Amino acid sequence: MALSTRFTVALHVLTLLAAYPGQALASAYIAGSVNTNAAFVRRLMGSLRRAGLVHSQPGTGGGWQLARPAEEITLRSVRHALGEGPVFAMHSQRPNPKCTVGRHIQGALTAVYGEAEKAMEMQLEQHTVASLLRSVRGRR
Repeated sequence: MALSTRFTVALHVLTLLAAYPGQALASAYIAGSVNTNAAFVRRLMGSLRRAGLVHSQPGTGGGWQLARPAEEITLRSVRHALGEGPVFAMHSQRPNPKCTVGRHIQGALTAVYGEAEKAMEMQLEQHTVASLLRSVRGRR
């Protein structure tokens, strides 16, 4: 079961854009930083654009820029812009209802998973693209 890297890549890209305010960065340049292909970057940027986090300038010298200040872009807003679903999932097959554990495990897990998701959302709201950039720059 592979985990999605879209959220991590989006945060990388937004932090890169924040590092170059006022400059439009081409998809190929962004892809080079992430070490992926430009088509993947363009698809990802489409989701971020629809959420109002980035905008693009077409033509020669064009590229991507943040659509609002990095301090206003929370990690939670990025996760939601990508349509990221729950972190945890229930069984792919329905557990055996004749088993005491099988009959009740999903209800028990739903409560625990809900609490964990809420805590994660609150933590992501505390961090911004600007705070990521400060952290990146502090590691030089």
